[in-house]
Amino acid sequence: MQPSIIGWSHLPFGKLDALEPEEMIATSAKAALEHAGVAPEAIDSIHVGTFNAGFVYQDFPSTLVFNSIPELRYAATVRCENACATGSAAIYSALDAVRSGRSKYALVIGFEKMTSLPTKEVGDVLQKCSYAKEEAGVPGGFAGIFGTIAQAYFDRYGDQSDALAAIAAKNHHNGVANPYAHMRRDFGFDFCRTPSDKNPFVAGPLKRTDCSLISDGAAAMVIAAPDVAGAAPRAIAFRSAIQVSDFLPLSRRDRTEFGGAREAWRRGLDDARITLNDLALVETHDCFTIAELLEYEAMGLAEKGQGARVILDGVTAKGGRLPVNPSGGLKSKGHPIGATGVSMHVMAAMQLAGEAGDMQIPNATLAGVFNMGGAAVTNYLSILERRS
Repeated sequence: MQPSIIGWSHLPFGKLDALEPEEMIATSAKAALEHAGVAPEAIDSIHVGTFNAGFVYQDFPSTLVFNSIPELRYAATVRCENACATGSAAIYSALDAVRSGRSKYALVIGFEKMTSLPTKEVGDVLQKCSYAKEEAGVPGGFAGIFGTIAQAYFDRYGDQSDALAAIAAKNHHNGVANPYAHMRRDFGFDFCRTPSDKNPFVAGPLKRTDCSLISDGAAAMVIAAPDVAGAAPRAIAFRSAIQVSDFLPLSRRDRTEFGGAREAWRRGLDDARITLNDLALVETHDCFTIAELLEYEAMGLAEKGQGARVILDGVTAKGGRLPVNPSGGLKSKGHPIGATGVSMHVMAAMQLAGEAGDMQIPNATLAGVFNMGGAAVTNYLSILERRS
């Protein structure tokens, strides 16, 4: 038996001027505890995910939640950070605490406050996730890094603009049904495909609609040991939880494929004793549309260089053979760094619990969640399963 997610919460992502980080933490934590039906006094450990790196002055946030929920005082706390996979790092830290027997109940909180900085400064902060010796000077910040990835892929396999536009259009269409999404607008394929004043090129072949949003947000969950999860009103178990890391410098890798992501999927499916065909849906890390395209190939939906056919044939549409990002993904939902991995797991758990509302995929019992830090440097794959 594996640990289970027994409750969760999710703030609407966006430009949350009225909420400070401490309030975001408190609001999400209280709601997750209530949803799980767990008293604060029962929480043994708290795992807080936030990248920060200059977004806000307040660092060392692991006990801030005590200020609003004093009953949590004396629980073990830790702050986790692993670039854009920070939220998943916090979840896996909680899983380790539960599996070791140190925690019966672990609370995970992921948050980020990004919009208080100007866009240029946000880009400078995010570029710290690249290999500074070689990539810090790439124009366009982290979008510039992925622009070079997209250009290299285009150079090797041909122009993929139709595929990238189709991914953007799919995720924005799905995001309309997500009440937590930062951008709930269905732009359509033509808008995403055509450069314009409202959709200019940002970096290489990537346009604005190919890039995830700068957002504030928080999400939280309670993870329980198997012997107590059975009494919860819902239990979404971790059938597999795999982390794989790769070289940080892109110069050490083939930038037209995500080798670490491919290895994470291989190990995760093998560990869960399933195939891709057993999954009802996948929430994957579409920080840029080229990332989702490469992730199709990494998960095994297509051979190298053939990812375009997956989206153009409708395989990953909400009604397709394997819906990918029925939540709208990072593209529509937003990408508050520390909250992202937690959000992705919450979205999948909602599906498996039958609590996803208008996003719901019918008869969902197994889901994959892939969250990566940097350009597929650290790769987390969870296979979630409905138990009750």
